[in-house]
Amino acid sequence: MKKTLKNHCYACLLATSLCLSATLQVHAQSVESPAENWPPVKAIQRQPAIEQIVKEISAARIETYINKLVSFDTRHTMSDTASETRGIGAARRWIKAELERCGTVQGVARLAVRFDSYTEPVSRRLTRPTEIVNVVAELKSAVPSERYYVVSGHYDSRASDVMDATSSAPGANDDASGTAAVMEMACVMAQAQYPLNANLIFMAVAGEEQGLFGAAHFARTARANKMHIAGMFTNDIIGSSRADDGHIDNTQVRLFAEGIPALAEMPEALRTLISTGGENDSPSRQLARYVKQVGEAYVPNFKVTIVNRRDRYLRGGDHIPFLEQGYAALRFTEPNEDFNHQHQNVRTENDVKLGDLPEFVDVNYTAQVARINAAALASLASAPAAPAQVKIQTAQLENSTSLVWQANAEANLAGYRIVWRDTTAATWQHSLEVGNVTSYTVKNVSKDNVFFALQAVDKNGNVSVATYPLPLR
Repeated sequence: MKKTLKNHCYACLLATSLCLSATLQVHAQSVESPAENWPPVKAIQRQPAIEQIVKEISAARIETYINKLVSFDTRHTMSDTASETRGIGAARRWIKAELERCGTVQGVARLAVRFDSYTEPVSRRLTRPTEIVNVVAELKSAVPSERYYVVSGHYDSRASDVMDATSSAPGANDDASGTAAVMEMACVMAQAQYPLNANLIFMAVAGEEQGLFGAAHFARTARANKMHIAGMFTNDIIGSSRADDGHIDNTQVRLFAEGIPALAEMPEALRTLISTGGENDSPSRQLARYVKQVGEAYVPNFKVTIVNRRDRYLRGGDHIPFLEQGYAALRFTEPNEDFNHQHQNVRTENDVKLGDLPEFVDVNYTAQVARINAAALASLASAPAAPAQVKIQTAQLENSTSLVWQANAEANLAGYRIVWRDTTAATWQHSLEVGNVTSYTVKNVSKDNVFFALQAVDKNGNVSVATYPLPLR
């Protein structure tokens, strides 16, 4: 049953089924579009309110959050929970209180903050049953919506020995940096009172170092409750611009995006994705393209470098449990990790200072990554949902491409945008506004030679994530 559910959910994420309702009314339109005149992809229409959110992200506040988290000395998952000044219990109570404080605007709680907890049994990295507690802050949409976007950092930390729950484990970069960025985003977006069309969840999760426990619990619960999570970001190790060889790169962040998921059984929709050459068009890859285009538009001179992998080589993070539950999920990480400042006891050896300390964190760089996150989240939550039931007609052989789709439900929908790219291109190269219709024929652009997708556009110029079309047989 569990495998079947995962497969069904992945197919839903593709926003397709292999049959289109016979009652769907389509009105085909066409455009003469010779190859030499293909229109370039349309730039993001920047929204003043989102620009203000990005501007409000503060490196100084992020530094304050990081230093406060480090002050708890260790935040190991099995560390003290009773102390008010040391251990993971004190850390999570402070995170919750801070989010409640900053999420209250003129006496009204804009952020709904709660603990999400359960008990994890003894396992390879837990010597006793341990309460795992996530801190969850929800920012509700301005209109009724079942669509959610989730962003997380993990607030637990570790020393050299993953089982050492007592030694100092400041965890400034891994992952106070990600937790601080998420807290700053939550506070800024709550204070902005920006009207959203989807719900946002800001989450500080526990148990990452012991086995991704907190994220896995939240993702499992979300799937069991049929929660519609349209995208998830995790921010893990986003605090340093300096590599282990000393060179500084503060101009980019890596964004890891899975292609074909590692499912035990391959659902039919996934088989069709592969058979049409769409292995680079998974929901996570579409989400990554969106983040790159939007983030770079709002944060100039800072690059989002998409890495076409689930995570770093044979490593993992809190987005993986969401991927395993069929959700689109991504990981942000600094471009060059310095392993002297990860998973290390604080000490000096051969005149080299080891340990994950605040002095090795570049808070201005962390703030830039937070701005990319905030721009993408605000844009996603402002935009229409990704179009559903998008198909390419295959009834006859032709050198044009005809698409059909199901109409979106948003009241302020303006229409749709068809995007396409060469099969060797990483991002969308061309786009065409087609109006508020449910079918369109792009003349003289062959589905044999390019990849197509469809986006929804509202009357304010907000654009959805792209949906990859499957064949209409």
